[in-house]
Amino acid sequence: MIAEVAATLEPGPADITEREEEFEALIERFEATEDPIRHGMAAVMLSFLPGLFVGEPEYEAIKDNLDLERWFRLPKSHERRVHGRRHAGIRLVLEGPTLVHALDAHAAHPGPFTADDLLPYRAAREPPCQAEARGRRAIMRRARSKTKRPSLLAELERRYRETPEF
Repeated sequence: MIAEVAATLEPGPADITEREEEFEALIERFEATEDPIRHGMAAVMLSFLPGLFVGEPEYEAIKDNLDLERWFRLPKSHERRVHGRRHAGIRLVLEGPTLVHALDAHAAHPGPFTADDLLPYRAAREPPCQAEARGRRAIMRRARSKTKRPSLLAELERRYRETPEF
């Protein structure tokens, strides 16, 4: 039972969509039984499903947290050099969607970047998830401040009242 689930998670000759279909079939099979343990397993598997089989095939090689750490080593070491502290900093969380690609650009580009190389990116825009993360951080910083918290609560209440009802 557990070996079957593990086989669907292990990258191998099967395509990612095939493995996802097998995973979903196992969930349905576990839900169809009378065994409460398998029902619990199905519930856990359903909760993991949205984020389990996402990403490009190039990320298939990342098998565990240590592999993820190795893959993410370049941006973290860059941040450590920038501010000189042990932790990688909040900047990776806020600017990660664009920062990681910028720091890894040298891997695909053999020489120094020229103006012609960078010209296609002049109209690039910040991804919405990055702007939302920055906005959430600003709200949370204001919420932690004893002096700014009352004005934040008043603003959030005003925004709530102004939103149209569904």
